[in-house]
Amino acid sequence: MARVAVIGGGISGLGTALMLGRRGHAVTLFEQDGRQAGDDLDRDFFHWHRPRVPQAVQPHSFLAPVRSVLRAEAPDVHADLLARGAREYHDFDWFGEHPPHRPGDEDLVTLRTRRIVLEAALTAAVRRERTVEVRRGRRVSGLAVEAGRPPRVTGVRAGTETYAADLVVDASGRRSPVPGWLTEAGCRPPVVESHRAGIAYLCRWYRLRADGPRDPGRVKTGSSAPFALAGVFPSDNDTFALHLVLSTGDPTRGALTDPAVFEAAARRFPATAAWLDLAPEPQSAVLAMAGLDNRWTSLTDGAGPVVTGLVNAGDSLVHTNPTLGHGVALGLRAAQHLAAHADEIAADPAAYHTWTAQALRPWFDAQVTADRANEQSLTEGSPPPDRLAAARGACAFDDPVVMRARAQVRHLVRPSADAYGTGEVDRAVTTWLAARPDFAPRHDGPTRDQWEALLTGARSGRPGTRRTSCATEA
Repeated sequence: MARVAVIGGGISGLGTALMLGRRGHAVTLFEQDGRQAGDDLDRDFFHWHRPRVPQAVQPHSFLAPVRSVLRAEAPDVHADLLARGAREYHDFDWFGEHPPHRPGDEDLVTLRTRRIVLEAALTAAVRRERTVEVRRGRRVSGLAVEAGRPPRVTGVRAGTETYAADLVVDASGRRSPVPGWLTEAGCRPPVVESHRAGIAYLCRWYRLRADGPRDPGRVKTGSSAPFALAGVFPSDNDTFALHLVLSTGDPTRGALTDPAVFEAAARRFPATAAWLDLAPEPQSAVLAMAGLDNRWTSLTDGAGPVVTGLVNAGDSLVHTNPTLGHGVALGLRAAQHLAAHADEIAADPAAYHTWTAQALRPWFDAQVTADRANEQSLTEGSPPPDRLAAARGACAFDDPVVMRARAQVRHLVRPSADAYGTGEVDRAVTTWLAARPDFAPRHDGPTRDQWEALLTGARSGRPGTRRTSCATEA
């Protein structure tokens, strides 16, 4: 059994520590924030200032790997999530009645919940784990490194103390200081690949009224305009978030931080308008997030690992723009692999680096490709996708065969080319198109002229613009 030090107590750090501890490894988890997710979810979610974790208050949909890893490694955490209000949504729920089962269908499930609920469930489980010691409020300030070819990390420094470890896991997030510490210690520099994502997110949280309608019915959760995307994230305990996505260069972006302007804009998209029609109670201000990138940080180069005794996981390894929701899913998959192979990784991390390149890197590359297309579309106001691609997307909501392929891609089960590139899917889409000879791709959101007009009207308080107050400011 290995002595493991985990740097960072976010979801990836908590998950890694828990899974390692349950396999008998002695784990010390270091988290510089003295506060932890507790039992008052709304207080922790709306009033915990976390500048190092800007995504904490943004909406999340946890993809299939999150659920499958938890059910395999920590079923008590999965059960706790549901007890705290998280909801499960199977992609086939869209149809009301599921099609005949195929192997793997059981995993195509999204956990609909705020991030804080998962953090609270993991925190509670780690607190119960006797093999895990949590040093909260302790910032790791450096590494203990022994000379060698390559050098070896033998522990971490926190304050005036050094904690010896057979393996150190860097789960300190996208702003990790570890790459800098390694170069300062004389290691070859980590290989960092970074792609700027020129996309901005704005969201606002709502809660369904206790005496009001509970569901908008059979409405898609996403809409689009040539220059903007809109979506809804149903969540735990009657909460949900509406979000708008624009190019960071869009001159109207700043106006959307006004709640009245945000809501006026959201009402022009069918997906978000349907939820606003439920007359929910606003729970937050409009929360913005931008300045994002997709970053892959490899601790190995052409000569092999740049260091031994240390690996990275979570956002320290692969940080992705949240459009496709990959972050937590990839983080927990890495945690599961680390826990299963900790002794071997402590001795030689080369196999771990190979595994990350094979199992996680393709999804990073897919995110980069998707973000480039989204940024270009939002910036240039591109037309809708080509007819076949648009038909495939629309057909999924009518045909379970195509919905299964869509779900497999979305849930990181199969790459797009494999899931959609089957004769069965091709026949389904061809049949769907034949029944709709006049089908043409189109956006369901406002035109640019309509967008400019509604934002001008909302800013001026023109009659007909509905203003809402913020019940609880984040």
